[in-house]
Amino acid sequence: MTDDVVLLNVPVIRQLYHWDCGLACSRMVLKYLHPVSEEEFQGACWDLKLTESVWTIDLAYLMCQLGVRHCFCTQTLGVDKGFRNQSFYKKHFDTEEDRVNELFLKAEGKGVVVKKCSVTVQEIQAHLDQGHVAIVLVNAVVLVCELCSTPVKYCCFLPVGQKCFCRKPEYQGHFVVVCGFNRTTGCIFYNNPAYSDRVCCTSILNFEEARMSYGTDEDILFIFKDS
Repeated sequence: MTDDVVLLNVPVIRQLYHWDCGLACSRMVLKYLHPVSEEEFQGACWDLKLTESVWTIDLAYLMCQLGVRHCFCTQTLGVDKGFRNQSFYKKHFDTEEDRVNELFLKAEGKGVVVKKCSVTVQEIQAHLDQGHVAIVLVNAVVLVCELCSTPVKYCCFLPVGQKCFCRKPEYQGHFVVVCGFNRTTGCIFYNNPAYSDRVCCTSILNFEEARMSYGTDEDILFIFKDS
C-alpha cells in the first residue's frame, strides 16, 4: 500500500544567479541524500567545466562525478535543433550544440545513465514513494505555485537589481526538485530554487503542462537514495 501523502525532507537552497538553478537543485538533492563538501562540489563543477549554461545532461554528469546513482530520462538524445529559434536558447545555442551533443555521445562510456523515454507522473510518484528525489526541467512561465501569494515573475531569474522590460517569454527553462505529492488533492510538492523559505505546491495538471512544455524535452533526472 502506497502512501497518499509523501513529502520528503529535502532542504531548500536558493540559486545565486539567474543561470544556476540546476546547480542549486543539485545541492539540494546532495544535501538530502549524499552530503558532499562545498570543496568537492565546486571541484566537480570545475572538472566538468560548468559555465553559465547548464543543461540537464550536465547535471547527470555532475551526479556521476560525485558517485550518486541517477537516471536521466529525456525525449531527445542531444540538442533539439528546433530550440535554435527560441529566445531562451538563442544566445548560447551555436556554442552549446556541439558540446551538449558530445556529452550525450560519451555518456555511456563515462557511466552516465541516459534513457530516451517519456515518464508518467505515476512513475515519478512511485520514485518519491521510495524516498528518492528528482530534478525536473520545467517551463517557469507555465508553472504556478498554489501556495505562493504572488506568481513567480520570470524576471526573478535576472541578476539582482536589473530591471526587466521584457514581454512575458514563451519559455523560461528552470530546474526544480520534486519532493512529494498528495494523491487526495492531486498535487505535487517541489522546491523552487528561486526561493529559499518554502516548499511549493501545484496541481498535477499544471506540473505536467510545465514539464512537458516545448523546450524541456521532458527532461527529468531521477536520483536514488541508495547512492
